[in-house]
Amino acid sequence: MKAASIKLLKEEMKSRSANELLEIALRLARFKKENKELLTYLLFEIDDEQAYIDSIKREMERQFQEINKSNIYFAKKSILKIVRTTNKFIRYSGRKETEVELLIHFCRCLKGSGIPMGNSVALRNIYIRQIQKIKKAVSSLHEDLQYDYNVELEELG
Repeated sequence: MKAASIKLLKEEMKSRSANELLEIALRLARFKKENKELLTYLLFEIDDEQAYIDSIKREMERQFQEINKSNIYFAKKSILKIVRTTNKFIRYSGRKETEVELLIHFCRCLKGSGIPMGNSVALRNIYIRQIQKIKKAVSSLHEDLQYDYNVELEELG
């Protein structure tokens, strides 16, 4: 089965009643955890973006504390999982400010984790990629925010 285009889906949704759309949304939420998480964000957390960011930061810190630091391989796997999770939450929000704040927090946590990044090319590359993503997101923000975030970026090195 081929998925319909966004335009076609939008047209079809306009022709449906509010009750039918509610049933469709609930059915979507049952099938995939990401759909349920996105629906939760849209219904409960979109109005307070800072609380959403803070909750993700706390979750990120918890995940960093649980990293197995005895082996660089396991540490790298855990860090990649944190990156995937963070990117998923960034996609839910869709705001560049949220993206920048979360990625800066990720980089700070990674630097402060005590994991020897100098011993692993892969870990250094993960860090560098996140810095590049931050720079790209910052470039699309307002000038005042760009300045503030660039100061934070300089601290990360």
